[in-house]
Amino acid sequence: MARSRYGTDWGLTTRMTVTLFVLGLLYVILAVLLYAVGFSAMVVLLISGGLLFAQWWFSDSIALGAMRAVVVTPEQAPQLHALVDRLCALADVPKPRVGIADTDAPNAFATGRSQKRAVIVVTTGLLKRLDQDELEGVLAHELSHVAHRDVTVMAVASFTAILAGTIVRFGMFGGLGMRDRRDNNTALMFMVVLLVSVLIYIASFLLIRLLSRYRELCADRGAALVTGRPTALARALQKITGDMGRIPRSDLRQMEPVSSIALIPALAPTSGFSLERIFATHPPLEKRLEQLARIAAQLGDR
Repeated sequence: MARSRYGTDWGLTTRMTVTLFVLGLLYVILAVLLYAVGFSAMVVLLISGGLLFAQWWFSDSIALGAMRAVVVTPEQAPQLHALVDRLCALADVPKPRVGIADTDAPNAFATGRSQKRAVIVVTTGLLKRLDQDELEGVLAHELSHVAHRDVTVMAVASFTAILAGTIVRFGMFGGLGMRDRRDNNTALMFMVVLLVSVLIYIASFLLIRLLSRYRELCADRGAALVTGRPTALARALQKITGDMGRIPRSDLRQMEPVSSIALIPALAPTSGFSLERIFATHPPLEKRLEQLARIAAQLGDR
């Protein structure tokens, strides 16, 4: 996104940087342990890397297929394309593909391994509930994810967790390919690697969730600054969250595969402290509204 339009929230940027640094440190610890186990453990690295690469490379196809979304042309959805065109011009970014998913769950998501492969998808439920300003705010939010390459950022951040999870599975079923588990030292090393892998997986999982919440706040901020109407996005978030409880379960289940990258998760985190909020991919609604209210005050948006 254009730097002047999006601005920088140094507090969020610092927290995201620290989170990524800790994830990198956990990876280094895990890599050292793998080296101690022996060369045969490199198979785990190759499998983990292959899984992550496939997930990243085919991210757009996987999401579109899961939602049964269809990429639409400007002739098929002229108003939707016009809004995306306007936002891309404002933010000075390449235009992504635009898709529509036929579901009553009001939501949107963006995915794709690069800006050239990016796609923004909105649901029919979202289109019928939001006015033009609110829809523009949602599209600007998703475009922020595309511009900041959030799919790639989250994929890289996930590698440590995927690697640790693979080690745990290999350890449970194959002993990480260690040559002689009957030897006391080898067996002890096996148990240490397995235990540390479990702990690193848990820590990485929580850090990735934390990073995801930061990315959502950044996308909200970017959308508010690009459109100049943070209150419109706030209204959209309130409408969508309020309507989620009235959506049929079949539609909510359809959203589950993309819930982590959607504007609003199928099940939003509750208020107050809870495990649900710690594991959530999105910040609670009140936190998002508070940030948008601060930006609105700065911009004089009513």
